[in-house]
Amino acid sequence: MSAFGPVWLRRMFGGQGIFSDGLMFALEADGVLYLKADDSDAPAFREAGCEQFHYRKRDRDVAMGYWSAPLAALEDPEIMAQWAQRAHAFALRQAARKARGKSGHDPDDMRARR
Repeated sequence: MSAFGPVWLRRMFGGQGIFSDGLMFALEADGVLYLKADDSDAPAFREAGCEQFHYRKRDRDVAMGYWSAPLAALEDPEIMAQWAQRAHAFALRQAARKARGKSGHDPDDMRARR
């Protein structure tokens, strides 16, 4: 992640959450790095040979919005920075949607009115 920028880790899920700007955008579980993604990013991850993160809950498999990092990204810091930026951008969009949902208004609209 050196080419992406500073990150910090927090132990969770039996692995580690990876954060930047206070947002979790990646996780490590069982030695695999997973990057946050939404449905629109899933095809790019599939094309790169990535697998979606799953965990077992009771008697069922639960898929989460994280995908294993592409092999090329693990081998090249500049490529990793691109994929990490993509994951971080999704985390930012998701946080903005949650903020709008809680307050009932778009924080960007409020900034424009000031």
